[in-house]
Amino acid sequence: MLLDLAARRRVLFCGGKGGVGKTSIASATALARARAGRRVLVVSTDPAHNLGHLWQRTVGDDVVRLAEGVPAHDDGTPAGYLDGVEVDPERTTAAHLTAVRATLRRLMPEHLGGEVDRHLDLARDAPGMHEAAVLERVADLVEVGLTRYDLVVFDTAPSGHTARLLSLPETMGAWTDGLLRRRDRSERFGAAAQMLGGRGEAEAGRDAEIRSVLTRRRDRFALLREVLTDPARSAFVAVLAAERLPVLETVELVAQLEKLQVPVGGLVVNKRSPAGAGPLLDARRATEAEHLATLGDRLGHLPLDEVPLLPDDLVGPEALARLATYL
Repeated sequence: MLLDLAARRRVLFCGGKGGVGKTSIASATALARARAGRRVLVVSTDPAHNLGHLWQRTVGDDVVRLAEGVPAHDDGTPAGYLDGVEVDPERTTAAHLTAVRATLRRLMPEHLGGEVDRHLDLARDAPGMHEAAVLERVADLVEVGLTRYDLVVFDTAPSGHTARLLSLPETMGAWTDGLLRRRDRSERFGAAAQMLGGRGEAEAGRDAEIRSVLTRRRDRFALLREVLTDPARSAFVAVLAAERLPVLETVELVAQLEKLQVPVGGLVVNKRSPAGAGPLLDARRATEAEHLATLGDRLGHLPLDEVPLLPDDLVGPEALARLATYL
């Protein structure tokens, strides 16, 4: 199911409760598509930063090459490859505030520079600042992905954070629209003042630049929202373990996503206990079957992949390639 879904989408989100194997499933999917000749980017927004550990190499906030896919085809089709990036909330927030500071310093009167610095220093640790900064980065990576890659796979933070993050484009877009409406009123007053000789060209230029900055920001969030809710381009896949809490959390997550109009493409039940492997695992498998029955009752309309509990550590490209055979 999952690989077929990835072959038909441009953006894929893998999310779910912490510890269920989202990073492994996202990486295996991304690698399989790269080896099929696609240009793929895997993005981790999970603060746990497991992507680098999984690939046994340093993966940071800058895009790095993780794997080469198949060679270029005789018909000129480009070779596949896989790039990866871990979004660092601290660095993303710092870069976001630096850009905002530079813009405000340029647009605000010089004597207010100290006030700008004071407010932005306080904003660094304000509730929601990291989420807003990460959302800006996600929007940027979606834009880049649609331009330079065939597929972008997001390994997201645990369920609650993901649902909130995916709700932000609409909220932030509405907030930016409100700012633009205020700019409209301000510019009308400014135009009247300029006609009366009380407003200079420099102030009018600042107004125009502020409007330009806000418009770009609104358009970026609008694109992200458009992609997130377009079932032809994107899908969310919930990864879970066959246990009571992950099943219940997945049911809640899917309900939240459907309310946000984010298309849910399917479910991946990871680390399923094998049958006939001894009394302990047999008993555990029977308990898992009860939880999966609950899942089926609530989310039986969604396609589902089951991935067995594997004997080896899932580390490195070959282990991820073996994992992909179950998808």
